[in-house]
Amino acid sequence: LAGGVALNFPRREGYAWHEGMIFSRDGVCRPFSTDADGTVGGQGCALVVLKPLDRALADGDHIYAVVAGTATNNDGRAKVGYTAPSVSGQEQVIRAALADAGVDADQVGYVETHGTGTRLGDPIEYAALSAVYGHGVPCALGAVKANIGHLDAAAGVAGFVGAVGVLATQEIPPMANFEA
Repeated sequence: LAGGVALNFPRREGYAWHEGMIFSRDGVCRPFSTDADGTVGGQGCALVVLKPLDRALADGDHIYAVVAGTATNNDGRAKVGYTAPSVSGQEQVIRAALADAGVDADQVGYVETHGTGTRLGDPIEYAALSAVYGHGVPCALGAVKANIGHLDAAAGVAGFVGAVGVLATQEIPPMANFEA
């Protein structure tokens, strides 16, 4: 089992906005948008069952997705700051995950991003993603934070569940900056 929880008690709605900080001025998170100015908080939890594929098949489990590869890194002194990575560090970890999975970037049609809607983080993430994806075939980007807010300790598993949902439904949920 892998999961995360972000439930704050007592609940306090709202926040004091400050220029240059992580929270959105107008309470809307717009990942990768020209008018993005921050994220919003959220509360929730998510839990997933992870099993080796052969065991899940043998057990007759319903399989929503397969994790084909993973990678981690910490770009240390190359980072923009304590809370923001570097473009090169992000690009390296994306390429390492693709290599671990044995997947070419052109085989990927959707990436669930960190996408906080901040003026610092999103351009870094977008530059790294652009360096890897979208050269041979288009690659859509999504971010659950646009719809449920930033779940702090549960943000990673919430993004994972969002990506699995895209695979299962073959539909990408619209985001605040999405125009049909």
